[in-house]
Amino acid sequence: MKVSGFTFLRNGEILGYPFKESIQSILPIVDEFVIALGNSEDNTEEILKSIKSDKIRIIKTIWNENMQDRGFIYAQQKNIAHYNCTGDWAFYLEGDEVVHENDLDKIYETMKKYKDNPNVEAIGFDYIHFYGNANTYVDSPGWYRREVRIIKNNIRVFAPGGLYWVVMHKNKKGRYPYAVMSGAKMYHYGWVRSEEQMNLKLKKVKKYWKHKYEPIDYREIDPTILREFKGTHPKVIQDWLPKEEGIFKANPNHKLTKKEKKHRLVRKIEKLFNIDLSKKHFKPAKV
Repeated sequence: MKVSGFTFLRNGEILGYPFKESIQSILPIVDEFVIALGNSEDNTEEILKSIKSDKIRIIKTIWNENMQDRGFIYAQQKNIAHYNCTGDWAFYLEGDEVVHENDLDKIYETMKKYKDNPNVEAIGFDYIHFYGNANTYVDSPGWYRREVRIIKNNIRVFAPGGLYWVVMHKNKKGRYPYAVMSGAKMYHYGWVRSEEQMNLKLKKVKKYWKHKYEPIDYREIDPTILREFKGTHPKVIQDWLPKEEGIFKANPNHKLTKKEKKHRLVRKIEKLFNIDLSKKHFKPAKV
């Protein structure tokens, strides 16, 4: 079995992505790692080259600045990297996602188990979205709880957005892939970066969605969705994490948005019926 890892990057350093740690987290279980590297204004390429591994393969790209339709530029870049993967499986990581070393064997064995099962097209992860600091995570149906990150590399798929895949069934109609869960967690650190880096990121990326930039204040979030993280972080990310104690303090007088009010209602329904109503970009495989 051959496994390809892949991602796309641009200005990863100045935008505060722990992309080096992200890549290193799965290097032990992949045979190659393909990176579509956009024209950057920082030292992203130099940092990538500092990873001492012959598994790394960099493909330099130029972003189409005129593509400002619903983030499709991210789909283009993701597809460039994916279509250069040569493994049986393609393992996608965003630049702020990290896998725990304790889960590597579990993930590899899941890929091995379902490699030749035609009913399984993808493998999913349970997500931990950290927020504000490394001691706090978000529990809300507004934040996806499970997502596919590994896809078989012999099926016709494309990424309409950076986050997920669509399988082209008989070339007529797209559908989400059939997936099994790996039992492993994906550690998402995008909201741990500084507010300054987050706002710089938003200034640079909002145009690709035709959205107006509005500054982010981390404290302005529904305080009831924040939880204390009591587990351990992956070893590869520990030096990158900000050294803070205690759970992140949101504004106790935060005024809920319409979406936050909706998510509070959905959470009540989830608890009442013991169900998960968060968005999923996959269908359960029949195994």
